[in-house]
Amino acid sequence: MITIYAARKIITMNPAHAHTTHVAVRDGQILGSGTLEELAGWGDHTLDETFADKVLMPGLIEAHSHLMEGSLWAYTYVGYFDRLSPEGEMHKGCKTLDDVLARLKEAEAKITDSDAPMPAWSLDPIYFDNVRVTRHDLDQVSSTRPIGIMHASGHILNVNSKALELAGLLRPGINHDGVPLGTDGLPLGELKGPDVMTPVSPFVGFDRDMLACDETGMWKFGKLCVRAGVTTATDLANKLPDETVRLFNEVTGHAGYPARIVSLRYHHGIGPEELIAHAEALQPQSTDMLRLGKIKVVVDGSIQGFSARLRAPGYFNGAPNGLWYISPEHLKIILEQALARGIHVNTHTNGDQATQLVLDTMTEALKKHPSADHRFVLQHCQLADLAQFRKMARLGMCVNLFANHHFYWGDEHYKLTVGPERAERMNACGTALREAVPFTIHSDAPITPLGPLFTGWCAVNRLTASGRTLGEAEKIGVADALHAITLGAAFTLHMDQEVGSIEAGKRADFAVLEDDPEEIGAAKLKDVRVWGTVQGGRVFPVADL
Repeated sequence: MITIYAARKIITMNPAHAHTTHVAVRDGQILGSGTLEELAGWGDHTLDETFADKVLMPGLIEAHSHLMEGSLWAYTYVGYFDRLSPEGEMHKGCKTLDDVLARLKEAEAKITDSDAPMPAWSLDPIYFDNVRVTRHDLDQVSSTRPIGIMHASGHILNVNSKALELAGLLRPGINHDGVPLGTDGLPLGELKGPDVMTPVSPFVGFDRDMLACDETGMWKFGKLCVRAGVTTATDLANKLPDETVRLFNEVTGHAGYPARIVSLRYHHGIGPEELIAHAEALQPQSTDMLRLGKIKVVVDGSIQGFSARLRAPGYFNGAPNGLWYISPEHLKIILEQALARGIHVNTHTNGDQATQLVLDTMTEALKKHPSADHRFVLQHCQLADLAQFRKMARLGMCVNLFANHHFYWGDEHYKLTVGPERAERMNACGTALREAVPFTIHSDAPITPLGPLFTGWCAVNRLTASGRTLGEAEKIGVADALHAITLGAAFTLHMDQEVGSIEAGKRADFAVLEDDPEEIGAAKLKDVRVWGTVQGGRVFPVADL
């Protein structure tokens, strides 16, 4: 059965046929776009005018997010900014540490099981004049119930004394860069990096792998996708044990699930050879709605958490350099073997020292295993300079820039973490464009809310929360931002032959918009209203969520 959808305007992202008014769909695939008269040549059809007053774009693609955004909503939100839940409820931000503690006390009072742990998420102490949150602060909420709060960055976990006690860490003699100590020689309750977060997380309610997601969380994540106009989203770091793959296949295979998921195998907790073997074993388990077999390697931590690796002159406030999450030897093995076996690799590098390690290692790996179209992606890559972008171009690499950082942490980067000059070059979309490095932009949900149109607004305007323009030379135009969240993202995922534009032969994935992003203006791009999505020809209105 052929359906021809009419729209006020269709932005195809196909330069040969950039705008039109109708698109023909059969069995979840696009037959073509054009005028009604042109498409009628396909034969008997139904004309659907549901979108006659809407604007259609290719389904938006979030190329760096995590499914745990859905599961975290089961826990207490203590982030600094107001945040919209999957159900459309606005949760107020916590502007001070006292606000955080008050919300935790309110949530703790509602827990009837005296032994149950209490997890919370999105803590951001950098906004509290960088006050360090300690176990003593959380002990005010409860000294008998284990409490754990994941930072907004996802790279730090704060816990109370009870949690440390249960994990066997409330003792002297702990010697780890990721476990700061108090004057008494005991851990302060701040745990930096997966090495120290993972052993404690089950005691504070993150009883699954913190990067994993349960069934309820997956459905909540799907709702967030519809609200954001997203039809393909990544789950950019998951250990993907068999039971998780079975769950993901079951949920994404449901006729009512609205988003294609691309889930990457995370490198932590497994040797390089096992990692490569697992990725290879996952590849044939892919479906249309679940893509497997790619790898995610985390090289360093977060800039606002002072755990990213920076080249000289280091942190603006004099903080010690951050943490390495992988050894150079293991990175070398992964990149070389992945190139040899055709496995796609994405590397997380926040600091420019981490980026340089990947570029240097990739240079040597490509000498051993040349590849004309590997498209390995540098994720975040926030502090890369011009020389590093030029190197990326020569190596055939892509970059996925964290444009949302300008708004959420730009002021703090300017005055505290890296200082004015480097803050202005962060997430350098303009440089990527000028140096012909294929790029996309992202939210890293749950680190910041899922929403490619907001991310596009960030890349176009580069405004901080206080209204400062941070890096005029790195701004891009609206057209480039729309490309970044559609075809640009698809290219970095090796999926541009399937999604990212509205043209014959591609998936019938559309973002359905109330407003025209090409006409609303750069300043209002974030305000474009999303009516819903079409995913594989299935219609998902926001109003039905």
